[in-house]
Amino acid sequence: MAILRHALIGYGGMGNWHINAIRDKIPEIETYGVYDIRPEAMEAARQNGLHTYDSLDDLLADPTVDLVTIAVPNNFHKDYSIRALRAGKNVVCEKPVTMNAAELEEIIAVQKETGRVFSIHQNRRWDRDFCIVKAAKEQGLLGQVYLVKSMVQGSRGSMYGWRGHKENGGGMLLDWGIHLIDQAMQMFDEPVVGVDAHLLSMYTPGVDDNINVFLRFESGCSYMMEMSTNCLINLPRWHVQGTEGTLQIDDWSCSGRLMKLKPNAEMKWSDDIVYTEAGPTRTMAPRPEYTMLELPLPDVQTDWADYYKNIAAVIAGKESLLVTPEQALRVMRVVDLMFKAEADGESKKCHI
Repeated sequence: MAILRHALIGYGGMGNWHINAIRDKIPEIETYGVYDIRPEAMEAARQNGLHTYDSLDDLLADPTVDLVTIAVPNNFHKDYSIRALRAGKNVVCEKPVTMNAAELEEIIAVQKETGRVFSIHQNRRWDRDFCIVKAAKEQGLLGQVYLVKSMVQGSRGSMYGWRGHKENGGGMLLDWGIHLIDQAMQMFDEPVVGVDAHLLSMYTPGVDDNINVFLRFESGCSYMMEMSTNCLINLPRWHVQGTEGTLQIDDWSCSGRLMKLKPNAEMKWSDDIVYTEAGPTRTMAPRPEYTMLELPLPDVQTDWADYYKNIAAVIAGKESLLVTPEQALRVMRVVDLMFKAEADGESKKCHI
């Protein structure tokens, strides 16, 4: 496989991550050059052994560059992606790919016109916690999954930097929300038929910084997502209920439990009231231990580097693209509908 020469537009926190991740783990790609409008970022790039371009035009005109990664504020994604594609470059764009679905449709039209590879850096498809939940569902360990709660909770109180500005495409829905919705739509390969959103702006005027969003899938599963910036006592990262079991993942370390109903273990109901800490009850009394067993969480090994390995293999004609523009378009259509649900104060039916 020929070595691909890579250049980066935007050398901020994520831009630096892209460079280092490729250098450390992707021998098929040579990290070469950077363009950023900030002099201090360009100096940092030179200190990191990278070539710096005098302008974006100079980067795009370099015939030795095969692959460009775009890691700039969201409102520049569409224009930079289209310029790079028309310059003959293969393109990786940071998420969210665009500000809305209509912008992405413009990029897809140019991608088809140019025949270049275009993908979106949805790296959290490779998060180990998500992959454990997805594996448990696919292996049928929980029976039919009918309720998923996916929660990411921070405590610093606001959105950082340009993510706190609406004109840049800031806000939690376009930040972490994109990741969690993409995970949901990877876990359930079926249409979304209902959408709702409660987008709060508590500490960052002008953008949503604490949000609850909801998807209903065609099979009937309710998928609830919470992302907050002022949570001082975190809930579990995942809580998943199915007809035959319950799975919980506590945190990013992937500690958790999977409890499953024992086959053919009939639960007997008593005519006597059960007395619990909640008072007398039958419905909410603890289930007898003899009807359950605890299973280990699926053993899943993941690596974010697999994203760029796939990009290199696709450009070489050896693999199919794992993160496609069409997948991102479904996500952006859901996000557009969530913003509308918040604006109208009502849930939305759909078939996405």
